[in-house]
Amino acid sequence: MILRAEFTTEPFEGEGEPPAHAVAARDLLLRSGLEPDFGPLGTSVTGSREVLLPALSQLLDEVLSTDADRITLQVTVERPQG
Repeated sequence: MILRAEFTTEPFEGEGEPPAHAVAARDLLLRSGLEPDFGPLGTSVTGSREVLLPALSQLLDEVLSTDADRITLQVTVERPQG
């Protein structure tokens, strides 16, 4: 099963360097072998359920430990077209 996760971490700090909690999330996904699409207003990542769900669990803990005060997360099952 393929999943797509989209999330934002807050507080959002505006222009300039991304906040430490956003960078921590991106780096954790990269270490997990995933390729996140890291953007100024959020991050998205696609992967197998077996890889993505454990990475998201670690991500929540890591981001909260890096001074985020809110995480908004949406997970969608990617269904084949046709």
